[in-house]
Amino acid sequence: MFFRREHPQQLTFDERIGRMQKAGFSAEKLPDGRVRLSKDGCAAIVKDVPGSRPLVELAGILIGDEIGKLVHGGYQEFVLTPSGRKLPALARHLRVLHAFQEDLREALGLVSLYNESLGTVNDSHRYDRLEGRDRGGKPRPWEQRIVS
Repeated sequence: MFFRREHPQQLTFDERIGRMQKAGFSAEKLPDGRVRLSKDGCAAIVKDVPGSRPLVELAGILIGDEIGKLVHGGYQEFVLTPSGRKLPALARHLRVLHAFQEDLREALGLVSLYNESLGTVNDSHRYDRLEGRDRGGKPRPWEQRIVS
């Protein structure tokens, strides 16, 4: 027919991982079925979601063998690892991470949102000036902070 619509091809998880390897990513299968993808000093953990596109659980800068996520400290960006190691994020880290996330979304066939395409997006925001504000009454700088 003249107005025949082509159905988009649904790739399997393994086919998507194969596309990732062709795009220059190295893939490592984890024991729980997830895949760790890495390229240019960045890595991501990708999980298969049956009937949908893959889910990127964690993406960040490689520090040793750990994947450090990007955290905004109010005055500077940091890379925070699961073990608690905290390093300042340099401009080259941000450029490489942004390029890695764009390549990752494109190769996996994920939606690329406008605000994510503008620059690097933080995983969390940890402003020290907001510490303790939800407990009522912000402590003055000369008062001892109560840590609970």
